[in-house]
Amino acid sequence: MKHQHLRSVCRSLAKTLVLLALGAVLWVGVSSASAEDQPTRIVFASGPDDTGTVKRIVDDFNAEHTGRIQVTWRTMDRDNNTHHDQLVTDFEAQADGPHVIASDVIWTAEFAKNGWVEDVTKRFYRDYERDAFLGPALESATYRLRIWGVPWYTDTSVLFYRKDLLADSGFDAPPRTWDELVEMARQVMKDAGVRHGFVFQGAEYEGGTANAVEYIWGAGGEVMRGELLVTSTLRGTVAETDAVTINSANAAAGLDGARRLIVEGVAPAEVVTYREQEALDAFLAGDAVFLRSWPYVQGMLQKSPLSEAQVQVSALPAASPAHLGYSCLGGWNLMVNTRASDKEAEASWELIRYLTSPDQQKRQALEAGLLPVVESLYEDSDVLGGVPVAALARDLASQIRARPMTPFYSELSAHIASAFHSVLKGELTGAQAVETLDDDLRAIVTRNR
Repeated sequence: MKHQHLRSVCRSLAKTLVLLALGAVLWVGVSSASAEDQPTRIVFASGPDDTGTVKRIVDDFNAEHTGRIQVTWRTMDRDNNTHHDQLVTDFEAQADGPHVIASDVIWTAEFAKNGWVEDVTKRFYRDYERDAFLGPALESATYRLRIWGVPWYTDTSVLFYRKDLLADSGFDAPPRTWDELVEMARQVMKDAGVRHGFVFQGAEYEGGTANAVEYIWGAGGEVMRGELLVTSTLRGTVAETDAVTINSANAAAGLDGARRLIVEGVAPAEVVTYREQEALDAFLAGDAVFLRSWPYVQGMLQKSPLSEAQVQVSALPAASPAHLGYSCLGGWNLMVNTRASDKEAEASWELIRYLTSPDQQKRQALEAGLLPVVESLYEDSDVLGGVPVAALARDLASQIRARPMTPFYSELSAHIASAFHSVLKGELTGAQAVETLDDDLRAIVTRNR
């Protein structure tokens, strides 16, 4: 009896173990299927968008990819320098930061050299035609002959002006030189009682650097000349050489010209604290005749008392008729964080393809006033009619220049912004500033070789 009872217990135990094992297999199978059914969740980080266009586009992407990909849009700091530092902090901490990164064109070399973003060269040539993009925009996503991102939108600084006020004061065209701008601004300020003639970005930050190099370029000066050297070795060595060229009379004159605008009362003294928002606020409030800014201003006009008929755009003035006014190349590229898993990287690339498609590029141009990176859209009648800056950018392509493209650009920029800020406040002359910058920039280049 005891043996029979023991055999019965063993059989029951065996059945129980079999059922438990089967249950475990079923649970694992259900759990795996459930995990596979979940959408891939990724985070997309970019700067603020006051028009709401980015949120609408991301929402539409999520709706079209329900069950497969879910994107969370993370808004980064409005200040460019803070935005950059937030990303670098995540990178260096190896944190699970955003999967898709909107990167300023000036950050490409730094992010690539440090291994923070994926080399997407193969993906790019698989899914895109190189010639479909504006050349300067694609070059801004390239470092050491490799592609590290896809251009999202491009930017170029322009001069916004009150066409109606100029016409009332007898002017039928925008200024071509800074002397002409001073003359027009003074006359309009007198006739219409406008507080300021010209507002721009003079604070000590990246926007100040962009303004500084434009004053230098517009007077015939240079900042730095870079060359890419490809050595024919088994490893195909690629290296950069940087030559600092800022210490010249022309560069000094350009910076002195910026200071003159304040001294002569055309630009307000407080412009030394202005960033994009402060300058824009003054212009949209009707307190300035001229504004140096970026194409997104066009989209902001829809929410302001000013009408698009009152505001027109033109190229930035030059120091004299013998020079050309040059605009700073801006814009943002979309990059994939190297810490993304294979599945997250694939989802990230699908989002990038969506954001850079001609349809979404056109939508972004019309709704947000941003310049597309797809070259064919510069022949699109809707874009040319709805975004006046687009036609100007197309016609002045040869007058758009890039800031120095180096992995240590942020360090260079900080010195340029500081020197420009000091000139605007009258603490340095243009000659003193370029001499100091020559020493500082050379030291940075030497230290980073």
